[in-house]
Amino acid sequence: MKPFSKPKLHLADILREHLKDYQNAYPLPPDQYRILSHLISCRTPTLGGHLHRCNHCGTERIRYHSCRNRHCPTCQHLPRERWIESRKSELLPTSYFHIVFTLPHELNPLILKNKSLILSILFKAVAKTLLTFGENKLGGKLGFVAVLHTWDQQLKSHFHLHCLVAGGALCSKTKQWISGNHSYLFNQEALSLVFRGKFIHALTRAIRRGKLDVGQPYQQFKARLYKHKWVVSVRKPIKEPQHVLEYLARYTHRVAIANARLTALEDGNVSFRYKDRKNNILKTATISAVEFIRRFLLHSLPAGFVRIRHYGFLANRNRTANLNSIRLLLHLPSQLLKTSPSLKELMAKLTGIDITRCPSCRKGTMHLIAHIPRYRPQHPHGLIRPPNLLTAAIG
Repeated sequence: MKPFSKPKLHLADILREHLKDYQNAYPLPPDQYRILSHLISCRTPTLGGHLHRCNHCGTERIRYHSCRNRHCPTCQHLPRERWIESRKSELLPTSYFHIVFTLPHELNPLILKNKSLILSILFKAVAKTLLTFGENKLGGKLGFVAVLHTWDQQLKSHFHLHCLVAGGALCSKTKQWISGNHSYLFNQEALSLVFRGKFIHALTRAIRRGKLDVGQPYQQFKARLYKHKWVVSVRKPIKEPQHVLEYLARYTHRVAIANARLTALEDGNVSFRYKDRKNNILKTATISAVEFIRRFLLHSLPAGFVRIRHYGFLANRNRTANLNSIRLLLHLPSQLLKTSPSLKELMAKLTGIDITRCPSCRKGTMHLIAHIPRYRPQHPHGLIRPPNLLTAAIG
């Protein structure tokens, strides 16, 4: 296994050094304030930790707690692996299709002011589109996972859903599993037209009910949306079930930017790598630290907003019963529930390192000897000024 190497520059380093500069230029609403305070405190004495000692040589090691915030690039590896492990029992012996539904950039300003409402409409429109095609084309209910991404490679707004769709449908009326074409699912042009129609219909209803204000005559705004060709991309099918979860892991617990993409923090500027999709080559972008933080915060999600959702026969309510029915129809053995892997097992899988082995003598085992309480040498406002609630509400 390739040795695990830690990034030299972390997002938290940029925040600690330049967050006050950002606050001098932009307001910091309470929800973003909470996110940034978590990221700055991640794996520091602020959150407390554990003290371990080797039973062979006496070496001591301190491990500080993670913030576990879903926006933190340092904290996503273990949740992703645990999520993937829990999905293994849901795999079926069929092709899987990756479909991406993208909103036109003309909607970006409206989305940024109404994230929870419009992103919920996006999920509903995509779900209704795929479920409708499943009923009309296959004669049953599809099963799929939808994952929200809000960024492009340069941290600009780019709202889209990645959907992983099983290539078959469950017909509840006839109690049959209907297998689709292993090389083809649905026409992406037809998906685009239906998706656009369902999204705009839901948007119109929200406006009529007074939940949304587009700030201009809606009929003109609606006409411009219909002029756009809404992008829906149906990728090549994944025909080997054992590769499905590896593929899905690329999308589930991503954040706007990984620490590994950060290359430099110099003279108030941040440099990071990005992929030029047009030429399919890696490039480096350099922007001010204030602009970098602004772009990063474009992708903060409302508290409680769910960005990974399951639909059709994979919907949370009836998932187990539906999968048992499908396995019975396909004459497959029922899946036994597996216990969640331990932290030691997950870290060995991710890094190839036995975290219980002493890093000094390589012979002894590290044992927990003490819990380290949370530590606050200064009030957190020393790094982040508390948000002005009135200003944030008005802004």
